[in-house]
Amino acid sequence: RSRRAGTENVAGIAGMGVAAREAIGKMESEATRLAALRDRLEDGVLLAVTGTTLNGVRSPRVPNTTNISFDRTEAESLLIALDLEGIAVSTGSACSSGTLEPSHVLKAMGFPAHRTQNSLRFSLGAANTEADIDRVIAVLPGVVEKLRSLTRTPVRA
Repeated sequence: RSRRAGTENVAGIAGMGVAAREAIGKMESEATRLAALRDRLEDGVLLAVTGTTLNGVRSPRVPNTTNISFDRTEAESLLIALDLEGIAVSTGSACSSGTLEPSHVLKAMGFPAHRTQNSLRFSLGAANTEADIDRVIAVLPGVVEKLRSLTRTPVRA
């Protein structure tokens, strides 16, 4: 097509190699740190908010992600309310962002429709701290209670 290759970004390639080596060196300790934060988040949410259920098993799994269902709370409404509080969550996997469909993963796991529509995914990363987790645990019960007050359906045990 009358085009020719440009010069490779040698400095960028070398920098990527250094970054990859550093990431590999931190991978195990970072996975341990993130798993501890994830477990703190799960334990705090399940204790502080009635009608919550962990979607999946405690192990083995990735260290940085959890998915929790909130009975009588529409996930999209909860996502918006948490966003207004500066807390970023998702209703599905990253590959399904932008869709209003319930999580295809939760559907494949055999969860009932109400649970796939009332679930949030929390993903943690290198910048997250215990203070971030504590803030979510502090804010979430009030947000959920406010949303639940808008419906008359009793909480499922």
